[in-house]
Amino acid sequence: MISEKLSLTCDRLLSHQQLACSRSFCAAPLRSKEVLVYNNTDLQQKPLLLTGHHGDINAMTFGKRNIPVLLCSASADYVIVWDVENCQRKIQEGEIATGLVIGTLLGEVIHLSFCFSDERVAACSGAVIYVLNSKKQKVICTLTGHLGPLTSAEFCPWDRNILVSTSEDRTFKVWDLKTEAVLYQSFVLSASPLLSALFLEKNRHLITGSADGQVWCFSFDNDHKCRLVTKMDLLKMEKNHQECQKTLSHHKGVCEQLVADKVELSKPVVQMSSCSSFIDLDSQKNIDNSWFCVGSTDGLYVVDPDTSQLLTVLHFKDNSDLSIATAGSWSFSLECDKSMVALVSSLFTPCVVLLEMFLAHLQRSEENDEGFSVFPSSSPLPESPLNAVLKNKEPNHPQKKGIKETPLVFHSKVKSSGYTSAARRFMFAPKINVKKTSPAKKTTGNGSYPAGSVAPTVPSIDLSVVNKQVSCLQYSGDGKQILCGLGDCSLFLYKSSLAGCPTVYRGHDKPVSSVSWSLSRQWLLSASDDRSVRIWTNGSSVPAITMGDNMFSKPVRGAQFYYLDKFLLLASGPALYLYLYDVDTTRDDIKTYKQRSVFKLASCITTSTGITALSAINGFLSYIVLVSGSDRSIQVLDMNKGSVASVLPDAHSRATHCITQNKGSAFTGQTPESYNLFLSSAITDGVKLWDLRTLRCVRRYENHVNRCHPCSSAFSPCGRFIVCGSEDKCAYIYDIRSSTYLHRLQRHSDTVLSVAFNPATPELLTGTLDGKLRLFQCSTGSRLSCDTSAAVDHIPNVTA
Repeated sequence: MISEKLSLTCDRLLSHQQLACSRSFCAAPLRSKEVLVYNNTDLQQKPLLLTGHHGDINAMTFGKRNIPVLLCSASADYVIVWDVENCQRKIQEGEIATGLVIGTLLGEVIHLSFCFSDERVAACSGAVIYVLNSKKQKVICTLTGHLGPLTSAEFCPWDRNILVSTSEDRTFKVWDLKTEAVLYQSFVLSASPLLSALFLEKNRHLITGSADGQVWCFSFDNDHKCRLVTKMDLLKMEKNHQECQKTLSHHKGVCEQLVADKVELSKPVVQMSSCSSFIDLDSQKNIDNSWFCVGSTDGLYVVDPDTSQLLTVLHFKDNSDLSIATAGSWSFSLECDKSMVALVSSLFTPCVVLLEMFLAHLQRSEENDEGFSVFPSSSPLPESPLNAVLKNKEPNHPQKKGIKETPLVFHSKVKSSGYTSAARRFMFAPKINVKKTSPAKKTTGNGSYPAGSVAPTVPSIDLSVVNKQVSCLQYSGDGKQILCGLGDCSLFLYKSSLAGCPTVYRGHDKPVSSVSWSLSRQWLLSASDDRSVRIWTNGSSVPAITMGDNMFSKPVRGAQFYYLDKFLLLASGPALYLYLYDVDTTRDDIKTYKQRSVFKLASCITTSTGITALSAINGFLSYIVLVSGSDRSIQVLDMNKGSVASVLPDAHSRATHCITQNKGSAFTGQTPESYNLFLSSAITDGVKLWDLRTLRCVRRYENHVNRCHPCSSAFSPCGRFIVCGSEDKCAYIYDIRSSTYLHRLQRHSDTVLSVAFNPATPELLTGTLDGKLRLFQCSTGSRLSCDTSAAVDHIPNVTA
């Protein structure tokens, strides 16, 4: 919602001039050399007129503090600081309002900025930054180094000695005001000039925008080394937002369709402001987030940097009662209470308007969305596919004619007569003074995961397995074994320490695409591109169940045990299959080729597109199954009803190749809400973190490189970290609460395709494109703080 509070007609065009706006006041130049200050709370009050400049006023800004309210204005001759409330008092007493000259003859100043204590002012003139004392006429320091004219300069809110500047040379610089040195200089970010910069104190991020609508978000740590977190394009985000709104309107039965503009216009990032805290009009609660606003030529854009998504667009053209159609400059008030206030100048007409924008409805729209939970709220329906039961047939053995074979003794074992043993040389002797030993207590794995452990980053073992890729990895439930699906059509079963020779399972004709452990750790499941699925018993080289023989028309993209090992869940083409099964390892001595294990189709759900990945929880009863489609969507399936419950259209810019749920571990606990989180990965589109309760993306991770290979991702057992494979021969560990990577595990031999956390101990295993495994462990004694809220040599092939 946007409304116009004030409209001013100026005597000249102010399209690219910096104006001043705060929560209480707004200021604009009058007759080029005078300043007109309005009271935002009482616009009927006579405006304050400030005179003192001899040249045309080019820039002005308000201070960051509320008491006193300082206004700085700059022309070619003077830079003047005004105490607004003191000037008002002098005017009421009949005196002349005067300001303090803090700079003279600095040239054409195009941008002004106060520090957060209002003690210093940064003035940008040409390619030079003048840092001025706001209380007296003194130049504290002069900063030079940009190759083009400056466009903005902003002080860091959490470090008073840091200043960031942007320039038309398409770079930004981080300055140390103590030493007047450059701490960091960016590379050339765009073909267009950088126009503005913004600090987000909550996430410690630096955001900068260019004239062609590109927005970069950098992490700004204590070392002042900026690392790119994400890059956004306003035009692309608006298109995705319109497509999403169109899809939602279609689902709600709205006939009206959104029509995109036929002419694509550039959307320069004229000015940015944080809108991370405001008060909900209905609940009167303070709402905190990490949103920021972008003022462009056609309206206001509200962006969530955690997800790199556009929340809403407030176009001027959608509000016919506004006096402005195209903006030339924006000036935002820093404080965000129940609304945002901005002073906007027109691009083509000499007009300035004061706008008020309400954003609280965005938070309410997110809370009103009805989502799902991985925990069932009721028992299965009577007609639910999950109630299916496999009826085992009794073996029909033919009766043998003749004498019945009956046992001659009542025991299964008969003691030997001892005729073949050596004669006794000693008689029985009683044992005396025997120390009693207490029986060993059985220890359970629950709760044994080290609390507060840091992410495993220390490489301990490197192992070369085969010359083919390691397609998939999965630890057993007790964390003692690791199953590797390889590109040479085989499965390797290692101890979790990677010591000794592995057990090798062969039988597939094409690379293994997915593997899965049963909860009992007795059965192994493998799926391959040869359109077959096999169940192996732990230690046997012959599969107990083989599902092939043209049962599936397309390669099996995912297979796993489901519903506490009751079902087999697998995806092939557009269909999701749910199979009952019974593993029987006994075999006929004559017909050894015939398997006695049986399986039966319990349900088949056909989706509207080909399934590229699936995920479901097997550790506890859950009705939810997640699948991704070739149409870039993610679908939520309710297996209790046997139907598609919801669809997330255009979840990624490309088809999702990996879906990973937060399944936790039997060795540690998490909050119940944490299990509703899941990850999705797509080539060239990074990793997204989703919340099943709201069906919205809540964070995005893009520091890793994923351009062509299907790199996987995984949650840590504690739920605080996620790990992603990458094509730059590294694995990236992220804190789940931050979009910036926490650790970069380097020196892999090739692209890291597969990653897996050990559920029992803080260990991480990675698999590469050239068939190598690397095990990472924690450094000795490393622990996190208690606050966790938020979360070798080549081994030959050995056949068992």
